[in-house]
Amino acid sequence: MTDFNPNHNHSWQRIPTPTNFGAAPRAQAALDTQAQERIAQTLQAAVEHHQAERFDEAETLYRQILAIDPDHADAMHLLGLIAHEFGQYQTACDLIMGAITRKPEAFYLYNLGNVMQANNRHAAAVECFRQALALQPDYVDAHNNLGNALRALKSHHEAVQSFCHAINLKPDHAQAYNNLANTLMELNELDAALEAWRNATSLRPDYAEPRSNLLFALNYQGGTTPQAYLEEAVRFGELVSARAKPFTTWLVDADSRADRPLRVGIVSGDLKKHPVGYFIESVLGNIDASRVQLVAYPTRNLEDELTIRIKPAFSAWTSIAGMSDETAAKRIRDDAVDILIDASGHSTHNRLPLFAWKPAPVQVSWPGYFASTGVSAIDYILGDRHVLPEAEEAHFVEKPWRLPDSYLCFTPPNESVEPGPLPMLANGHVTFGYFGNVTKITDQVIAVWSAALQKVPGSQLLLKSGQFGDAYVRDAFIKRFAVRGIPASRLILEGRSARDEYLATYRRVDAMLSPFPYPGGTTTAEAFWMGVPVLCRSGERFVTHIAETMCHAAGLADWIAADDAAYVEKAVAFAADRERIAALRSGLRAQLLASPLCDAARFARNFEAALHGMWDAHLAHPATLPAEAAQ
Repeated sequence: MTDFNPNHNHSWQRIPTPTNFGAAPRAQAALDTQAQERIAQTLQAAVEHHQAERFDEAETLYRQILAIDPDHADAMHLLGLIAHEFGQYQTACDLIMGAITRKPEAFYLYNLGNVMQANNRHAAAVECFRQALALQPDYVDAHNNLGNALRALKSHHEAVQSFCHAINLKPDHAQAYNNLANTLMELNELDAALEAWRNATSLRPDYAEPRSNLLFALNYQGGTTPQAYLEEAVRFGELVSARAKPFTTWLVDADSRADRPLRVGIVSGDLKKHPVGYFIESVLGNIDASRVQLVAYPTRNLEDELTIRIKPAFSAWTSIAGMSDETAAKRIRDDAVDILIDASGHSTHNRLPLFAWKPAPVQVSWPGYFASTGVSAIDYILGDRHVLPEAEEAHFVEKPWRLPDSYLCFTPPNESVEPGPLPMLANGHVTFGYFGNVTKITDQVIAVWSAALQKVPGSQLLLKSGQFGDAYVRDAFIKRFAVRGIPASRLILEGRSARDEYLATYRRVDAMLSPFPYPGGTTTAEAFWMGVPVLCRSGERFVTHIAETMCHAAGLADWIAADDAAYVEKAVAFAADRERIAALRSGLRAQLLASPLCDAARFARNFEAALHGMWDAHLAHPATLPAEAAQ
């Protein structure tokens, strides 16, 4: 249940080759030959520890060097990188800045920029990368990372230029192609992005990130067949599996399962204000701790007020940010996790490769994705009868497991924004709307929506997306609708806003139009909450069914159109039925709250039953018995 926010690649020049090391110029003359030799030997040993990620040992040796030569810039710089590994942001900055004042080097500035970027100081990172490039204009990775920092600042066109600079300097720079594709997606250039990702994988067939990003993006493309997607997903799964050494025994006590709760881990970068957070918060609060004990494995160190609210639901909270896949997998196995849930799929901050290590005997995909991960070590995908019909089981390497109701449970917003009266009663015309990622609005969607607008005289379409903060994207959309006979005067394009203002925008819309093949997910539930019905189109694979299952769960099955023609007909008919839409306006929130889509207690019981069912199936047919449990 997440919109596109792809994995990017940020290059680090963590440890320069030993030949680049040396004492700071002004201090070198003051050191005798014996001291210089001792420093060189210590530095060599420290680097070996650093490269092997033995950070404590490396830190000790770097400090020994600085005790002999307090102005040793390389040791200071590398000690700063160690501090960054330990999460000591300010210390890392101070040390690297100290190295820069003693010996200005492009790669010192570069790594200072990386520390800034890792700590969400994107403007400062941009300045560091630019200073590094002023010293070394052909610094390829500085161009690449400058692009990432500019993208984080929403300076997408400058970011594209930076990635193109990197590619011009190094035509086989697969990371730059991956990052260029990510930025093109945010500029709503889907075809160009797909081409760039394919260039990245062609240059480096063993490179997992662009394959993962490509898989997510294929869900936006109307021409993607389930078979074509699955073939691409299997290639990704084979790649990450080839790098892993899967566990075949686990530290779980299978014999005592009846006397203890299942230990269930959740791996996610989105345990925060995010679609995943919105769809699990109320569920977590209703889990029976005597049946399921939850453990969180966040993949990034970013928390907000939602994180604070859900933390008490977990018995442990262990960040795996910065851990290698092997280290993270070993940690999860050592925690004796029975069932491990991937809550990201191929969305951003995912750690799918660690699942190939099989750190838990049972592994599940839910709720952050809507297609096969391609990772055969993931046993199940959790869904319902609408998103996972039997006829579509062949779309997955995972086994489908169906919940009796919707596979999603929406947490009502904390913001107290009321639906308000039906806008058309005051406006004298119908206002359709869509709030979300505009990359979902394909040419086919524009054709269908335009046909509906033409058949509903005076109607308008309110589109709201963060992507409309870019004039290029806004202008492109106006032109695409104009080609279909819809002038700019009938379009209202708005950018990002605070969540309470965003929810209040639904008060200006009479009915929402869901795009296809990738429909609205979170936005569909939010629309229902604000009393606004959502018209969607049926599909032929999991992602295309998301809005369908939500309409079924909320009692709005008649708002599902079978095809394009039916979509237009329903839009026209519903727009003409003011009494019906007005009734929904006043009663849809209560209807939603009474439905399975918001019944967190009911969902939690179904969820617990599913997990125990999976575990029982594992005990009945274990691939390998957990030998350690008998010890």
